[in-house]
Amino acid sequence: MDNLDYRPNMSNGAEGPDLADHPMTELLEQEFSRVIPQHGETMEGVIVEINSNEIVVDIGTKSEGIVPARDLERMDPEVVKELAVGDTVYVYVVRSQDASGNSILSLSRAVLETDWQKASEMFESEEVFTGTVSSCNRGGVIVRVGRVRGFVPASQIASIRLNRSDTEEERIERLNELLNKELQFKIIELDRRRNRLILSERAAMREWRQDQKDRLLDELQEGESRKGVVSSLCDFGAFVDLGGADGLVHLSELSWSRVGHPREVLKVGQEVEVYVLSVDRERKRIALSLKRLKAEPWTTVEERYEIGQLVKATVTKITDFGAFARLDEEIEGLIHISELSEDRIGHPSEVVSEGQELELRIIRIDAARQRMGLSLRRVNEDQYFAGYDWSATDDSESDSGY
Repeated sequence: MDNLDYRPNMSNGAEGPDLADHPMTELLEQEFSRVIPQHGETMEGVIVEINSNEIVVDIGTKSEGIVPARDLERMDPEVVKELAVGDTVYVYVVRSQDASGNSILSLSRAVLETDWQKASEMFESEEVFTGTVSSCNRGGVIVRVGRVRGFVPASQIASIRLNRSDTEEERIERLNELLNKELQFKIIELDRRRNRLILSERAAMREWRQDQKDRLLDELQEGESRKGVVSSLCDFGAFVDLGGADGLVHLSELSWSRVGHPREVLKVGQEVEVYVLSVDRERKRIALSLKRLKAEPWTTVEERYEIGQLVKATVTKITDFGAFARLDEEIEGLIHISELSEDRIGHPSEVVSEGQELELRIIRIDAARQRMGLSLRRVNEDQYFAGYDWSATDDSESDSGY
């Protein structure tokens, strides 16, 4: 039989069979188009066989990939148990080809590489996420980001306070309080080559609080009331956390009565209800009030007290012209020096002291000017003279600003 010549016949213009149409051509092209996987590459494959020694994965190359048993031992047994033929999985190429031409793969490394990729995306986007503290050492705590081990230095922890004077045992004991707790974190440093992932709770808290503050500034309306927690006290007022943003209750807005320092009325950590006085969205400031949620006490003082009434009161301040005494949380009256004793005295401190509780008689109520006159020397009088002449004390009270 004559040999067939598949080359084009150029002499007579006629063509022989076209190699492009030959059935083997497509198979040859598919065979040579399969790229040999490279070490360190993460790729997708399909499980084609599972046995006690290995898992066989089709990764689209000439030879199949093998996941050895020792790699499966590094994985969660429950995860391995759920793997089935036909599952699509990600694998990491440990070795391009072994002696049999198969690629050696790793499922555990693929998971780790995938988690590093997720961590990298979170780092780039500056995402704040929730993580669980898994362990600690004297330098800080460990938080897993998937299977990647993240480290939170003690200086980046906001949930507890560590003192420089703490011993190593005390430091570890404080850090142990965070074990298994879910906290907010942000990735502040990532170096895959050095296997280094640094997290910060402080940075996450700052960002979270800023987001909360922006939200609150948009939501808050003047005249509404909100619940909050006293976060700090200072000479000019108290800061109240409304849920991520602090508002200021100025000293003058703490109480209808005179307050020398916020600690007289509040303490850090105390839950309070506050009135929203103003919201400055441009300067991001919130002004609050405690006293505006209560009726102005002097408007009802004449309903609660009357001239001649005996009351219990506590001395709050001593001056040259007398002593101030508080009847309740809001009402304060003046015991003029002339009403402290039947005897002539040089200074009120000769008779009373700050913090002393006294029984006093009310001898004057002036709700319009928010003033009340009290007397110590008239407590035991059988009869009370409502027509007492106050002209002798008015000048002294006026000079005092009371």
